[in-house]
Order: sequence, then C-alpha cells, then structure tokens
Amino acid sequence: MNKKFLILVSLLLVTVMVFTACSKSADTPKDTGNKPTEKILRTNNSSEPGTLDPALAQGTHESWVLDHIFEGLFKHSPDGTMIPGMAKEYTLADDEVTYTFTLRDDIKWSNGDPVTAHDFEYSWKRALDPNLAAEYAYQFYYLKGGEAYNTGAGSVDEVGVKALDDKTLEVTLEAPTAYFLELTSFYTYFPVNQKVVEANPDWAKNPSTYVSNGPFKLTEWVHNAKIVVMKNENYYDAANVKLDGIDFAILDDENTAWQKYEGGEFDFLTPLPQAVVAQMKAQNNPELVIGGDVATYYYNFNTKIKPFDNVKIRKALAMAIDRQTIVDKIAQGGQVPAEGVVPFGMLDENNKEYRDAAGKLVEFNLTEAKKLFQEGLTESGYKAGDFSQFAILYNTSEGHKKIAQAIQEMWRANLGIEVQLENVDFQVKLDREKAGDFQISRAGWTGDYVDPMTFVDLWVSSSSFNDAKFNNAEYDALVAKAKSTTDQEVRMEAMRQAEKILMDNMPVLPIYHYTQPYAQKSYVTDVFKPLNRYPYFIYADMNK
Repeated sequence: MNKKFLILVSLLLVTVMVFTACSKSADTPKDTGNKPTEKILRTNNSSEPGTLDPALAQGTHESWVLDHIFEGLFKHSPDGTMIPGMAKEYTLADDEVTYTFTLRDDIKWSNGDPVTAHDFEYSWKRALDPNLAAEYAYQFYYLKGGEAYNTGAGSVDEVGVKALDDKTLEVTLEAPTAYFLELTSFYTYFPVNQKVVEANPDWAKNPSTYVSNGPFKLTEWVHNAKIVVMKNENYYDAANVKLDGIDFAILDDENTAWQKYEGGEFDFLTPLPQAVVAQMKAQNNPELVIGGDVATYYYNFNTKIKPFDNVKIRKALAMAIDRQTIVDKIAQGGQVPAEGVVPFGMLDENNKEYRDAAGKLVEFNLTEAKKLFQEGLTESGYKAGDFSQFAILYNTSEGHKKIAQAIQEMWRANLGIEVQLENVDFQVKLDREKAGDFQISRAGWTGDYVDPMTFVDLWVSSSSFNDAKFNNAEYDALVAKAKSTTDQEVRMEAMRQAEKILMDNMPVLPIYHYTQPYAQKSYVTDVFKPLNRYPYFIYADMNK
C-alpha cells in the first residue's frame, strides 16, 4: 500500500469524524463565575476578525466564529456529509443549472424575524455588488450573470437568484457545477437580514445590532480581547444545541494560549505550538487530536517587483527548500510535504487520489536550484547580497516564525543569500498583500469546498486572492474550461494542466499540506471537524 494512499485514507478517516468519546478524567472545567448549569466552552480565536459580515469575511479568524452564528442553505453534518440547513429540500431541473430551494417553515433570525428567500436573494446580490468590494464576490460567479454584474458588464436584475415567494428560492447557474450544494454552506453564501442591513450599514460592528440565523448569536465583542456567542433560542434545532455559549479569546501568541489551556482556562485549543504537538504525540496524550485538512501552506512571491519577476529566481528559491525536514523537525503535526498547490484528500475522475495523477510538481533539488539562481541573478541584474533588503512577511505566530527561520537558513546555506523576517498582525498581513506591499509573504489556503478547483482558481488573473499577481492566459483558459463542464475527465485534466503551468511559473511556493492538530479536554465531547473547516462546536457538550 503506497504512502499517498495511506495519506488519503487517514484524511478521510479523520473527516468522517468521530464524535470524540466521553471518558472520565481528573480534568474539570474551571469555575467561570457562570451559574452552575451554564455550559460555556472556552477557546482561542488567535486573531482579531477584520469583520463579522459574512459577505466581507476572508479568513479563518472570521469564519470560525461565523460558522457558529450563521447557517446557509446546506450545512456540514457530523458524519461528513452535506445536509439541508436553512433549506428543507431542493430540486434540480433537467438543464442541470436551475435549482429550486424550499426553505424550512421554522427558521428565524436571532431577533425573531422569519428568514425568507428574499433575504437570500438580497444577500447574494449584495455580495456581488461592486460597491461592496467583497473579496469573495467571485464565489458567486457560478450564478448566471454574477460575474457580469460584479465587473460592471451586467445588471443586478440579470443575476441568477430570485425569491419566488418567502419560502422558495430559484437559482440559475452559468454552467453545471458539481459542488454547488457544498458552496451554499460556505460563509460568503450565508444570508443576512435584509431589513437589519438596509436600516443600519454598521449592523455587523456591534453585538447590540448584530443579527444572525445560526445555532449561536453574538453577544459580546471586546476588540483584540474576546468574542462571546450564546445559544440562539430562535434556531430551529436549538433543542440539540447543548452548549449555552462559546467564549473565543483573541490571543495571537500560541505559547500564552497553550499555558491557558494547561492552566484550565481553555477547554479546547487550536492551533497548538509545534513543540507541544510533538510532545503530546510522543506521550500519546489522549487530549491531542490530529484533524484532517484540505489545505496548503505556501509563500507568495510579489511577481510585480524585481527580482521576483524572474521565474528562475522563483523556481530556485522553491527548489532550495527541504520540505521533508520542515514537516519532520519543525511543523511536527503530521503534515505532508507539498507536491503542488492542490493538497491530498480529493478524488479525480477515477475516484482515485487527485495528487497521484497530477504528479510531484515541487521538489528539493539543490543542484538545479543553484544553477537557476545564478542564471536568474544574471538576467535580473541582481547580486546575492542584494537579497538582504528583502523580507519574508508573516503573521504573528510562533509556528510561522519557526518555519520562516528554517527557510531563511536554508536559503542562506543553499544559495548564499540573507533575507529578513517581518511579523505583523494577521489582518495587517492580509491588507499589505492586497496592496502589493511585500516581497515574499506567508499564506495558507483551506478549501472552500472539497474539489481541486477551490485551489486552482485562486490564481486566475481576475482572482481577488491572487496576491502573487500571476497572469497567464493559457492558465485562465484551462480554469474556465474546467468550470464550464461537469464531465469529470475533462474537468480534472484541465485542472492538472493548469496546475502544471502554475508550478512551472512558481508565483507561489508550496511548502506543505496541512493537518489541524488541536487539544480537547476529556470532558468536552461531540466536537466534529469537517475536512475543510475548523472544528464545529454546534452539537458539542461538556461534563457528560
């Protein structure tokens, strides 16, 4: 049995999750001052959200909270399948592009208003509104007329989403899309309350005006300190929500967060310091869970500035990194060395691991790295010493720092260059990437849905997440081809060709494919983790 097959099997086993078993332990929740029957799960969100408006959110520091306070037409279930959420049922017409969703009868907003199909129509068109400038607007390009409206070439009335009445939503796509139902579970597709948003443009900035439709509701947001969500009594499945609330601290220092977990101040924690993961693994600590992830850790190159506009420089820097050493000695969480931008865990047209047929497109090759680097220096007019003016930009995290230090040393030892390191808050990093204010930056991407396209379409010329500013007409055409058909053989081959073009040009430098280690106290049960999401506490319990 080959290694790649084992990787796929292990990811799928973790995904189909395991409600974590209940067992007795000396661990008990620390007294939080709440009434005795109140169950408040305490964890850490790592970074201050830039927004909690679903249409404007763009990272896990926002989506982890949003996934608990909103719900889309479909949602993830504990057994790893997609099931109806706000929708009761749907039909797909013979044209394979027209969906008709019927909403549940018992769905309400946290303020008691009914959730209607009109809210969905409004929300999706709002996210596409070019005046809103939503980074994730492109996820609605699957809708007929969505891209045209967002880019100013069409009108809002031509967008393929329409409320036929309060309970019926008709959606028309540009082309058949195999993963559309899963897309409706993604946070950009969450509805917002039309009356609330239109009455107050700042509705999402204050808990007192915040309205949502999920199992929990926002009750407190102390910026850069904590976010508290409490059980939403208006949620249609509230009877099965066992927690009274979740207290998300906001600490960007992983070591401090771990100390709080060890001291009983947190009941659950992710991410974990890399040294802690290694120690817990060595001790077979039952509180450690290695969650599966469809995600890739990579570096962006700013291809618009010299010498990173030279493909030989970019490929040399990529080939001079020993990824196996990074995952074995530094990350230490079961991560897999990257072989491309698309991670393991997704199937191709033959129901086999996509990565196998796509091939190993990234490798450690010191001889070729040195050759390409010298050629690139000559072509760009730079010297090795000039690299001291450049920096790896990363968001504050002990783990990111250690990886950046390792890569810094590998480039020094293997190519004879010195680069600097610069750490900033996560939101600052995101803002600087969008502004092109970096030379090399740390990045990561978790699939919005479980299909290779969620990675491949990141680097089309028009993508708002194409921070490397890669621009290749052949690449764009292959991605468009893959999006225009449901023929799996055609789709997959187009994506494989596109990924090869991307890696031949190396605007981004894949380092490893993630796992998500987390620590969970023994008295916390029924947490589940979708393969492409942070852990869910929707049906979690404490002190069973």
